[in-house]
Amino acid sequence: MMTELPLDQVRTLLAVVDEGTFDAAARVLHVTPSAVSQRVKALEQRTGRVLVTRTKPVRPTESGEVVVRFARQLAQVEGDARTALGMTGAGETTRLSIAVNADSLATWFLPALTRVADELDIGFELRREDEARTAALLREGQVMAAVTSSPDPVAGCGVRSLGRMRYMAMAGPGFVRRWLAGWPEVPLRDVLGGAPVVAFDQYDDFQDRFLRELRPSGGARGRRHLVPTSEGFVDAVAAGMGWGMVPVQQAGPLLRAGRLVHLAEDRPADAPLYWQQWKLDSPALAAVAAAVAAAAEEALG
Repeated sequence: MMTELPLDQVRTLLAVVDEGTFDAAARVLHVTPSAVSQRVKALEQRTGRVLVTRTKPVRPTESGEVVVRFARQLAQVEGDARTALGMTGAGETTRLSIAVNADSLATWFLPALTRVADELDIGFELRREDEARTAALLREGQVMAAVTSSPDPVAGCGVRSLGRMRYMAMAGPGFVRRWLAGWPEVPLRDVLGGAPVVAFDQYDDFQDRFLRELRPSGGARGRRHLVPTSEGFVDAVAAGMGWGMVPVQQAGPLLRAGRLVHLAEDRPADAPLYWQQWKLDSPALAAVAAAVAAAAEEALG
């Protein structure tokens, strides 16, 4: 097995993964599909590993993810070096891909990015994903940094705590009258389990965990509405579709307007958040990390 990783082969593999097919990668690289196939095969022979599955779209294997991550890091380092040497063309930006959960994106995260100096000329590519799964995008080499719920660093990444997002069980007043009859005289654990509930998506078990804390043998048994946007989720709860765990940062105006009511104000649920990023000496990545940390300290504590 040869130990070198030829850069043209590495970049070709990245193009195949990003574009999804060998033909599409060939168009981007301005070569023939046969040349793309030969480069990928040559790289697989060098590494002694299968690097991609020949499906549509093409998917990197576990070994392929290592090479893809290396290719993206290489591109970032090269871009930083060109910027430092004044070799970037007019209008050429540094692109940073970041995975972030929907609730952070809807509240404190975007203002953090506005703190990054304009002269760095960074173009952001944001990937919205559940905080429990953003680390997987880092591991696969699809993003350079992520807001995640995991304190365990992905290989090749550093991690720092950002703070905690606080959630409270809430519902609209009309929902309370219709579905929680007798509450608060009747304990919440006896009436909430069978009521309709709003969840973000099929992976969201935040509401079920809250119910299990009220009643260890319980979970949400009522109809479940899936609303996969942060703003839509809160609007659905306020509209009376179901109850849900609402981020405190989004609830304030609706509480003051009487469109939301607390169901258990003494039982907040906190979700810890962490920032993970590649261990690269990249001015652009360092500037973003500093801006995110500062904004998180203000917003999350």
